[in-house]
Amino acid sequence: MTTITGRRALWSWLVTAILLIVGVGATLLDPRVHMFDVGPWWLFAVIAAGVLLSQVIKLHFEFGRQNITVSPIEIPILIALFVLPPLGVIAARLIAGAIVYAWRTKDITKYCFNLALFVASPAVANLVVGWLGPLEITEPRSWLVAVGAIFCLELTTYLGVATVLAVVQGNVSLRELLRGAQPIIIGVAAAVIGLIMLLSIQDTLWSLVPLAALGFVVALGYQMYARFLSEHQKLDEMYELTRAVRQAASEGELADILLSRVRGMLRAEYATLWLPASGRYPEVLLTAKEGVRGLLDRAPAPADLRREAFAEGGTVAVGPKLGDDARRAQLLDSRTKDVIIVPLRSGRATVGTVECVNRLGDVHQFAPADVNQMEAIASQTAAAVENARLVERLRFDAYHDALTGLPNRHRMTTAIEEAVKVRAPGEVVSVLVFDVDGLRDVNDSLGHGAGDQLLAEVGKRLQAAAPAGSLVSRVGGDEFALLVRMPGIDDAVALAGELRTALQEPMPFGNARLDVDTAVGLAIHPDHGSEPEVLLQRADLANLAAKGTQAAVQVFNLGLESSSVRRLGLAGDLRRAIDAAELEVHFQPKIAIGRRELIGVECLARWKHATHGWVSPSDFVAVAEHTGQLGRLTDLVLREGLRRCREWVETGHPLSVAVNLSPRTLVDPVFPSYLQELLTEYDVPPALLTLEITEDRMFAETDRPLPTLRRLRDTGVRLSVDDFGTGYSSLSYLRRLPVQEVKIDRSFVQGMATDDGDYAIVRAVVDLSRHFGLEVVAEGVESELALSQLEEMGCDIGQGFYFSRPLSYERLVAWLAARTELAETAGDSSRRLRVVT
Repeated sequence: MTTITGRRALWSWLVTAILLIVGVGATLLDPRVHMFDVGPWWLFAVIAAGVLLSQVIKLHFEFGRQNITVSPIEIPILIALFVLPPLGVIAARLIAGAIVYAWRTKDITKYCFNLALFVASPAVANLVVGWLGPLEITEPRSWLVAVGAIFCLELTTYLGVATVLAVVQGNVSLRELLRGAQPIIIGVAAAVIGLIMLLSIQDTLWSLVPLAALGFVVALGYQMYARFLSEHQKLDEMYELTRAVRQAASEGELADILLSRVRGMLRAEYATLWLPASGRYPEVLLTAKEGVRGLLDRAPAPADLRREAFAEGGTVAVGPKLGDDARRAQLLDSRTKDVIIVPLRSGRATVGTVECVNRLGDVHQFAPADVNQMEAIASQTAAAVENARLVERLRFDAYHDALTGLPNRHRMTTAIEEAVKVRAPGEVVSVLVFDVDGLRDVNDSLGHGAGDQLLAEVGKRLQAAAPAGSLVSRVGGDEFALLVRMPGIDDAVALAGELRTALQEPMPFGNARLDVDTAVGLAIHPDHGSEPEVLLQRADLANLAAKGTQAAVQVFNLGLESSSVRRLGLAGDLRRAIDAAELEVHFQPKIAIGRRELIGVECLARWKHATHGWVSPSDFVAVAEHTGQLGRLTDLVLREGLRRCREWVETGHPLSVAVNLSPRTLVDPVFPSYLQELLTEYDVPPALLTLEITEDRMFAETDRPLPTLRRLRDTGVRLSVDDFGTGYSSLSYLRRLPVQEVKIDRSFVQGMATDDGDYAIVRAVVDLSRHFGLEVVAEGVESELALSQLEEMGCDIGQGFYFSRPLSYERLVAWLAARTELAETAGDSSRRLRVVT
C-alpha cells in the first residue's frame, strides 16, 4: 500500500510544520480571538456535525476528460464564519477532519499533514474576516468578505496539497498544478450556495423545509447522474481500450498500451501482464506502477496466485471486499492490500493472466464490480494477444520456409537489398546457391517424407557450417542460398568448396546412409550486379553450369547468361505471337499402310519469328513449358485441328486429327470437361480426335495421370503413346494404360534397314501391340524399303517424309489434289482417299 517514507517523509513533516505555523500565526493575528471561546455548545455541535457530514459526502464532476471529486464542506464553513467565533470555526473543522481521516488513512504522516491543513485553512479564512469584518448577513459587503474568506481557505488548502505532492512525487508539471486548482472554483460556488441558505434561514426557519426537499431532489438526481456518468465513462474507457489493444501488432506493444490504461481504469497501484513461455514465444512479465514511467519487469502479487489462476483458468480475487480470508495473510507478507488476477482465455486455452494490485487510497479496496470489469478487459486482452501472435506468425511465415524453418526467398532478397547498400572497401557481397543433387531419386525410392527430411538436414548442416553473420535461406524446391560478406571473390569460392565438403557427410535414414552432393553457383556484388533478383538469378545460372564441372563450383560469367537471355526474349515474343495468332498449324498425313489410304493428319505447331526465322518446335515448346504458356499453345492447336476436321467431315471424306498433349495436362482434372466442350462446340465425333502423350511423361508418373487418362478415354477420344521406345518403361505397362495406339519413335524406323537391333525393336513393339489389341503408328517412314518392312510386320499406320512433310493447310489442300484419289468403297457412304505413291 502507498506510504511516504525516507527523505520524502521528512519533507512532508516540514510542510506540516509550516502549515501549523501559518495556522497559529493567522489565529494570533485575528483581533477577534478569545481564548477557549468556541461559541454556544449546541450551535458548535450542529456546525461540527454539518462539517463532518459534508466531508463524508462525495461529489464527482467531469470537465472534459478530467474527473474531480469534492466535498461540499464550504457550505457549513461559510455558515460557521457568520455564527461562530474564530476558535469555534477552527475547532469544528479540526474535529470533523480528525474523525474522518482517522478512518480514511493509516499513515501517520498523511494524518498529521491533514490535521495541520485543517488548522491553517480555516485560520486564514478567519483572518480575512477579522481584518475585513464583521460579518452581517444582511450586508452585501459581508457577502463578498465571506466568499473571499472561503476563497482564501481553498487557496491555502491547494497550496499545501500542491507543495506536499511536489515533495512526494518529484517534479509536478504546470498542467497538473492547474488541474489541481479546479476545486477552488467549485469551493467558491459551494460558498455561494451556503450564503443563499443562510439568507433563507435568516428570514424564517421554515425555509429549511423547501431547502431540504430541494437538497433531497438534487442529491437523488445527482446520484442517478453520477451512476450514469460512471457507467458511460466505463463504457468509453472500455471502447478506447478495445480499440487500442486491437491495433497492437506485438506483445510488447500490447503491454505498453494495456497496462497503463487498465491501472488507471481500476485506480490500481500496479497492473501486470503475464504471458508464460509457449513454443517459440518467450515469457512476458511486465508491470505498470503508479508514478513510474515505463514498465517494470517484475510483479508485486505472489507468483503462486498467478500460476493458480493460469492453471485453473479461473479468476483469483483477494481483498477485504472480495473475501478469501485464507489468502489475505499471504498478501500481507508481500505488502499487498488486495489483488485481482484474471486468466486470459482464448477458446479452451489459457495464454496468460492480467492482474491489478492495491486499489489506490488507504480506505479503498477492490469490489466485485471491479472483478467484472477486469474479466471484460481480460476477454479483450486475450483476443488481442491471439491477434498479435497471429500477425507475428503470418509475418514469420511470410519470410520463412515452412519445411526447414529457414528464411525464404522473400527474406533473402530483402537481406541482399540491405547488404549491398553498405559495403566496406575491398569487400564483396557474395550470394551462393546450393542445389541438392539426387533429391528426385530419394523421393522416388524412399518417399517424399524422406526427401523432406533430407532437405531439412541439408538446411541444418548449411546453417551450422555457415560463417557468423551470414544468412542461410531456402529459395526453391531443392535450392538453398547463402548471403555472406567476404574479402574477395577467391575467398567466396574457397568458402563454397568448404561448405560443399561439409554437406557431403553421409546422412543416415533408418538403416540406409545417403551420400548427398551439391552444386554451388556464385554471384558477387558489385561485379555481377546490385539488384537482389539479378544476383540470385545469376547465381542460379552459375549453379546450373556447376553441375557440368568436376569441382561443382562455378562463378557467374556473362557467357552463362546468353542462352538464358535468348530464352527470355523468345518467351516474350511467343506470348505476343500467340496473342496475335501468328503461330501456324501444319498437318502431316497419316497413311494406313495395308490399304495405302489417307486416314488422318497430325497437327503440329510452327512459328516463323520475325528476327530468327523458323524457330525449332523443340525450342519454343520448351520456352512455352517453362513460362506457363504450353496450355495456350495446346489449345491453339486443338481448336485449329477440330475446325479443319469439321470441314473434312462436311466434304464427305472425314479425316482424324492427332494433337500432342502437354504432360501437365495429364494431372489437370478440368481438362477432360473442357475437351468435351470443344468437341461439342466444333461438332466433331470424339473418335476423330487422337491425343498423343510422350512415353517418358506418361510412364514417369504412372499413378497420377491415370484418372485423367480414363476420363479422356470415356469421352470417346483416342489416346496414343508417342515416341514409344525412347523411355525407360516396360512394355508390360501398356496393359495398365487406357490407350488405343502406340507410335514407334522415328529413330528406330529410320534405322531398320541398316541396324538389326532397330529392326528387332520395331518388330517386337508391333507384335506386342497387336497382342494387346493396339494400333501401331510408325513415324519417320522415308523410303519404300521401310514401308515394305513395316507392311510385312503388320504395322497399321505410317507417317513420314516418304508420304509428305508437315504442310500448311493451303499446301495440304494442293497435296490432297495431287497425291490422293477416291477409293472404291463397298457399302460405305463416306468417301475415302487413297494415296498415290
